[in-house]
Amino acid sequence: MLVVAGLGNPGARHAHNRHNIGFMAVEAIARAHRFPPFRARFAGRAAEGAVGGKRVMLIMPQTFMNDSGRSVGEALRFHNLGQDSLVVIHDELDLAPGKVRVKVGGGAAGHNGLRSITAHVGNDYRRVRLGIGHPGDKALVYHYVLSDFSKAEMVWVEVICRAVAEAMTLLVEGQDASFQNKAHLALEAAGIADHAAG
Repeated sequence: MLVVAGLGNPGARHAHNRHNIGFMAVEAIARAHRFPPFRARFAGRAAEGAVGGKRVMLIMPQTFMNDSGRSVGEALRFHNLGQDSLVVIHDELDLAPGKVRVKVGGGAAGHNGLRSITAHVGNDYRRVRLGIGHPGDKALVYHYVLSDFSKAEMVWVEVICRAVAEAMTLLVEGQDASFQNKAHLALEAAGIADHAAG
């Protein structure tokens, strides 16, 4: 089984925050692959289904971002899985809006959700980094990630979440580079790859 955790903060107030793009992507995966409804489990909302013939659990921690590791750790322990069975989808300040990158391990780069997960399960899990851009000043980051995507930004956000969902079979098969490429091709096909950052 693969555990795919999308990061965000619970509640309607945060639903369209930049920090919640991980939740948005996981919800898109659930729709695209016809998962059953999410239910309360592991201090989060979880759903189990299949992607490309492989069993997958989608989870959205409801602990608030800073304590995401508690929820993710519970899910891994319950299923007796190691960090090699974990994929975390999260917002990335250091990537331009709409960019998608996959990497294993690395630092938290100030992301409290990643810091919490690393503290609970170790550092060598796969991360799907969804670029949201940087406000340009470190002092502005807190407000920036907790503010909503604009209506114009939501166009590329929806495209990239749908692209991640459609390319998920490649990620499940360990074809990380092909997954990245397919996601970017979807943005190009939608005609917004070059001006997602605009």
